[in-house]
Amino acid sequence: MPQHIVVTGARENNLQDVTLRISKGRLTVFTGVSGSGKSSVVFDTIAVESQRQLNETFTWFIRNRLPKYERPHADALEDLAPAIVVDQRPIGGHSRSTVGTMTDIHSVLRVLFSRHGTPSAGSATAYSFNDPSGMCERCDGLGRTVRPDYDRILDPAKSLAEGGIAFPPFRPGTFHGQTYVNSPDLDPHKPVGHFTESERAFLMRGRGTKVRVKGSTFEVENDYEGVADRFDRLYLKRDLAALSQKTRDLVQEYLAEGECPSCHGARLNEAALASRIDGLSIADCSRMEVTDLIPMLAAIDDPVGRPIAAAAVTALERIRAIGLGYLSLDRPTQSLSGGEGQRLKMVRHLGSSLTGMTYIFDEPSIGLHPRDVGRLNDLLLRLRDKGNTVLVVEHDADVIAVADHVVDMGPGAGADGGRVVFEGTPKALRRADTPTGRCLRRRGGTKDVCRIPTGGLWVKNVSLHNLKDVSVEFPTGVLTAVTGVAGSGKSTLVSGAFTEAHPQAVVVDQSTIGISARSTPATYLGIMDVTRKLFARLTGSEPGLFSFNSGGACETCRGRGVIYSDLAFMDPVTTTCPDCEGRRFKDEVLALHVQGRSIADVLDLTADQALEFFGSLEESAVGTAAAPRRQLAALRDVGLTYLTLGQPLSTLSGGERQRIKLATRLHRTGAVYVLDEPTTGLHMADVDGLVGLLDGLVDNGNTVIVVEHNLDVIRRADHVVDLGPDGGKNGGEVVFTGTPAELLSAEGSFTAQHLRDLVDGTD
Repeated sequence: MPQHIVVTGARENNLQDVTLRISKGRLTVFTGVSGSGKSSVVFDTIAVESQRQLNETFTWFIRNRLPKYERPHADALEDLAPAIVVDQRPIGGHSRSTVGTMTDIHSVLRVLFSRHGTPSAGSATAYSFNDPSGMCERCDGLGRTVRPDYDRILDPAKSLAEGGIAFPPFRPGTFHGQTYVNSPDLDPHKPVGHFTESERAFLMRGRGTKVRVKGSTFEVENDYEGVADRFDRLYLKRDLAALSQKTRDLVQEYLAEGECPSCHGARLNEAALASRIDGLSIADCSRMEVTDLIPMLAAIDDPVGRPIAAAAVTALERIRAIGLGYLSLDRPTQSLSGGEGQRLKMVRHLGSSLTGMTYIFDEPSIGLHPRDVGRLNDLLLRLRDKGNTVLVVEHDADVIAVADHVVDMGPGAGADGGRVVFEGTPKALRRADTPTGRCLRRRGGTKDVCRIPTGGLWVKNVSLHNLKDVSVEFPTGVLTAVTGVAGSGKSTLVSGAFTEAHPQAVVVDQSTIGISARSTPATYLGIMDVTRKLFARLTGSEPGLFSFNSGGACETCRGRGVIYSDLAFMDPVTTTCPDCEGRRFKDEVLALHVQGRSIADVLDLTADQALEFFGSLEESAVGTAAAPRRQLAALRDVGLTYLTLGQPLSTLSGGERQRIKLATRLHRTGAVYVLDEPTTGLHMADVDGLVGLLDGLVDNGNTVIVVEHNLDVIRRADHVVDLGPDGGKNGGEVVFTGTPAELLSAEGSFTAQHLRDLVDGTD
């Protein structure tokens, strides 16, 4: 039986004829700086070819309905095993997606309550908030309702004639507003707040009388319709998408979202909620933290209910094992952090009895506190020990340390990467002369001299989610790191409470950047718009001519540069456009030059080269005002000068996308920056550049707050706010505030414990 996965001559993206022999049944970690080619080897080559060949085993009918994979650029890929990919993409999910539905544990609970609950509401679907037989009729199973905010719509101090109805379409003088001012049953000069109960009821829900109203060219007698009924009919009981954006935005200002008054957020109807096991409804069970739900279900000893409850307990134990025991099954997936979502994806595979598979993980340590990385390593090793091959793209030193084998890509990023610079054990990597090896050998202490705050921004008495009446001051003019284990309340405090109290903050969160097949650094950063106008002015042409999405696009490939051939059930084929040769533009556009370069030539420049090009325009006194120097400087500041302006964003790594998003928020002075785990996807060497960037922001007069697990960032901050002591109900408290040096001696802090290990550790 073959013992290796063999990759020969891989040339996907920036790979330069990479050849590898990867041992099966081992844990192999791929390392290297962001953009070095790790994902190109693991995902774009090995995973794609494995999934492509697996799809070939199905019939044509099925293959036509499966995702299509193009054959990777490689001479040969041999002895592959079926691949299961756990990537970086956020879980997302819609308003009906919860931890329980995502993990299928809620389905098990529904079966349990249908068989063992008293009184039974019926079949399992009768306990589903996604099925008409189980959902709350008032909120349609969402647990929340959107209703008019009558405290805003009505002004009690004013009469109807004075504008007592504040909603603009219903104000005096409007067609709808005349209904209320002209009604013979209401006093138009009496303050709305002084209406009797019957008068207010008629104002809001009255019907049956006639009211004369005037239009611009007509006068009619209409039936009276109460304010509430009319608002519901015009704006709530219809598709708001049919209204103009201006009207939708206006209506949103007068709506209030809150807990459903019928089900009180449980999402289910009365019959489902009336069914009990040991006095608890299915909604009560869903609200419990996983660690509390396990013993409750384990205590069920009924012959019918016991095996069903045991299945739920087994799945819940897996969630607890990966450090997410503080979650509840009713937690919306949209509210999960990147690290929480990543680990929940793994839960699905832990119960599998399949062997001989290839499990591929894309930076599974994202969003994990150093305390939780150990649990992650246990899971990776368990998958390996069951007889599987585990491939991991990773930057975390603790994950690298447990690998059987390491493949280090580099030495640089983009065109400077794409080669294997080291293969061997983690211990040997620490001695290697590569960026990864040098970073693993590096040791450092906390900052010697911390900046002195210029003031403070308070968040007071916050009890949101698991925060327990938290009050904390964030110093201004310094770099503050907010730390703590997963579920301790960091994001709730910073992304929730702080940004609400200080809405002027510039927020850079973990959300992915929107990309399409036509997205490039130039289009994303706004460089393309400026460049098009510059070319138009200097060549005497129209700006649209210099857009591959508009008039200047090659007609054969429609500005894509490639031609995608969908061959039905067969593998798709992408070829370079024969007419524009991949340059995206018409010949007549390519013939127009500025300082000897066409628009396509400019898009082929790296950010460094583009800075030089536009700098020469300034020196020659042409295009000075339009040159996109600021955007290019932002790319330089985030360490992406090697990217070409026209490179598709879909080819960038996770770390590169994170930094290009950061580039769009830079260069503001006197601002408050809030960054949620900015080291996501960054190599240890890239973290140096990020910290330098954050220091530069602070030195320019800004305040920077980062939610972060990376110890290298924490030790180099000026101020630390540590939450905990643990996650969920055992967290939500501030356990430490002060400098990183002071954190070293703090008791009861997991962050302090791991920071001491980093600072005091020896080779």
